[in-house]
Amino acid sequence: MDVMPLLLLVAGSAAIAAAARRTPVPAPLLLVAAGLAVSYVPGVPDYTLDPHIVLPLILPPLLHTAATDSSYLDLRAQLRPVALLSVGYVLFATFVVGWALYLIVPELPLTAALVFGAVVAPPDAVAATAVARRVGLPSRITTILQGESLLNDATAITAYRVALAAAVGEGATWAGGIGEFLLAAVGGVVVGLVLMAPIHWLRTHVKEALLQNTLSLLIPFVAYAVAEQVHASGVLAVVVVALYLGHRAWEVDFATRLQEDAVWKMVAFVLESAVFALIGLQLPVVLRGLGQYEGAVAVWYAFAVFLVVVATRFVWVYPATFLPRLLSARIREREQNPTWRGPFVIAWAGMRGVVSLAIAFSIPLTLHGGEEPFPHRNLILFLTFTTVIGTLVVQGLTLPPLIRMLKIPGRDTQAETLAEANAQAQASRSAERRLDELLNDERNALPAPLADRLRMVLERRRNAVWERLGQANPVTGETVDDTYRRLAREMISVEREVFVRLRDARYIDDEMLRTLLRRLDLEEAAAFREAV
Repeated sequence: MDVMPLLLLVAGSAAIAAAARRTPVPAPLLLVAAGLAVSYVPGVPDYTLDPHIVLPLILPPLLHTAATDSSYLDLRAQLRPVALLSVGYVLFATFVVGWALYLIVPELPLTAALVFGAVVAPPDAVAATAVARRVGLPSRITTILQGESLLNDATAITAYRVALAAAVGEGATWAGGIGEFLLAAVGGVVVGLVLMAPIHWLRTHVKEALLQNTLSLLIPFVAYAVAEQVHASGVLAVVVVALYLGHRAWEVDFATRLQEDAVWKMVAFVLESAVFALIGLQLPVVLRGLGQYEGAVAVWYAFAVFLVVVATRFVWVYPATFLPRLLSARIREREQNPTWRGPFVIAWAGMRGVVSLAIAFSIPLTLHGGEEPFPHRNLILFLTFTTVIGTLVVQGLTLPPLIRMLKIPGRDTQAETLAEANAQAQASRSAERRLDELLNDERNALPAPLADRLRMVLERRRNAVWERLGQANPVTGETVDDTYRRLAREMISVEREVFVRLRDARYIDDEMLRTLLRRLDLEEAAAFREAV
């Protein structure tokens, strides 16, 4: 097996994603553009999206890291809009986009058109949430977009399977389709509920951080595989388990949390970078089999489908936002009246991604029996690709200026900092009372300097957040928080240099050096977290 193409993909996509952080262009868009540009460079190998790799091996860890970083409480508070988008909109888009393609393309069977509708129905909100965080969208909109992206793949994959069974002639019925959808949805949730408690018990009882992190890396694949084995939704199983583990993460050993955070950030960075680069690299593969639809006809179909996909989301989002308020007095009492701007951003953030392409590539070459080719399969692949590229480029590039133009109020950082400071003050007071209780016990006797140091740490932690609200240094422009962090790093840097010099002089060995450096690393991390 030649591993060089894989190494080039990972290294190249990581480098481009890192470079994107220094530009105003979101990393997903730059990666797609780079993939398109590189796809026709002589000597670049063909990178074909294999659904047998993307769906069971790439999608689960991406869902897992997104779900553990999400808030279960926030998602529960926004359950209605999330459900309306992740289930209602996906099914609506499947039928509307499929019917539109059936009317646009001559001789295309309705069942094949519905397969395409299911393929392009689920938005991939990775790029949208990246933009949302960068421009500071309100947390409610960000939560809705995150929740939709976590759950809509399950709906789309199930709708695709039902439509595909009808298209290939396997005798699918409406009752059978509804039954399969319920089995996948309910089964996926049940599998997640069954697995989450035992997995969390293992995470809290395995004391070795290395083993805990190994278990952490296996969790999304186990949840996905178990659910798919019983014909349930692996996507929902992964999301349910990950939301539970993220909500209870505070019960896991601190060393595990620190390592997990670093490991999963690296995994998500590598996978997301490679996935968006792969989208652009599919261009030669898609065009190679287009055949009779080359030229102006293909361009017309792609443009028409893009308009339908974009318009369909607007047609769904606005009624789904305002109709429940009109029909329910309870909703009007509990929730603030939304303006038209928030739904507009949510509707415009319907960018498609790698899941749509992976599903499209899983369409079989032939119908049931293997004698007749699947109708217009190459055209469906092409339109999926152009829809993904079109939404990523057009909507992705225009979303930041659109948000600024609509003047949507961002996050109130002042209020958030005040809430953080008050929470820290309450926690510090409780910790100080507990410290006094412990020190009154003769079994916990400490020299006065060490006891004072414990109190000083509490005081520093309590004051750190308040200091962020203070004025900047008139000479350096730094806040007190920034100055503290800089001075702490300078002190630790000097100690580190001394340790290395002593190792080079053979006064200490490398094993002792690693122990001392790890201690300094932990202190530097603690100083950074206190100051952040």
